[in-house]
Amino acid sequence: MKNYSTTILANNEIAPGYFRMKLLAPGISTQTQPGQFIMIRPQTGLPTMLRRPFGILRCGFLPPECNGLPEREYLEILYKVVGKGTTFLSELHAGDRAEVLGPLGRGFDLGAIGKEKILVGGGIGLVPLFLLAETLIKRGDKVRLLMGGRTRDDILCVTEFERIGVETYVSTDDGSLGEAGFVTNALKRKLDKYPQAEVFACGPMPMLAAVAHICSVDHVPLQVSLEAHMACGVGACLGCVVKGAGHSEQNPRYLCTCKAGPVFTADELDWERLEHKGESCTKGCA
Repeated sequence: MKNYSTTILANNEIAPGYFRMKLLAPGISTQTQPGQFIMIRPQTGLPTMLRRPFGILRCGFLPPECNGLPEREYLEILYKVVGKGTTFLSELHAGDRAEVLGPLGRGFDLGAIGKEKILVGGGIGLVPLFLLAETLIKRGDKVRLLMGGRTRDDILCVTEFERIGVETYVSTDDGSLGEAGFVTNALKRKLDKYPQAEVFACGPMPMLAAVAHICSVDHVPLQVSLEAHMACGVGACLGCVVKGAGHSEQNPRYLCTCKAGPVFTADELDWERLEHKGESCTKGCA
């Protein structure tokens, strides 16, 4: 984990309300595990603004010839504008400064080499799945991605996933792109075909609860990346706690999403209580 001041390289709208930001990230690229996140705060404007959490879409090294500068580490985030914080972030430009803390949290366990991997992402929940898919592909795994959204505007980065070798399947609630219906319908079919698969998911809580139920019935290993409001990102503020499996008033079991997660195995969580929380905040959407 590192806290430093850095420079924004690009911040572009890629779909209505969705922005993709690239930042210099010395020391993060070589440390980041798929599923980890950063906390970011602009260094200009909104002096009382707390850092916002963002999943890491991808990271790496800029080529030496880029802008005539030596090779430099970078990372990218993808976020949806829904509140004052992300509205302000969307108005930043290349050259603006930002304060970044990361990489934070527990990432994905990559699972057994050679087993089928099925990734399920809803909306902005696709963000942590890209770096996961890229890592799995590089080690030789077969990766299938089931992408879901309310409309075609919520389906992001399809071409980029396909470019790295991921088989992609799209579902939208209104049928404006791909199959009409919930992405969980596609998951049931894929598990019928690949019953030995391992599943990784990130998205709205109702979607994750449905995925957890499907995987539980079929005894399929599942890891989920939860989304939550966070103030500190290191487990100090206790603002992102969720109830763990076995929780009761007599024996409370609370888990910090930022520190114990954001990635959990499905059997670590109390899905009955999580499901009734409704659709949670996506990282960076406050």
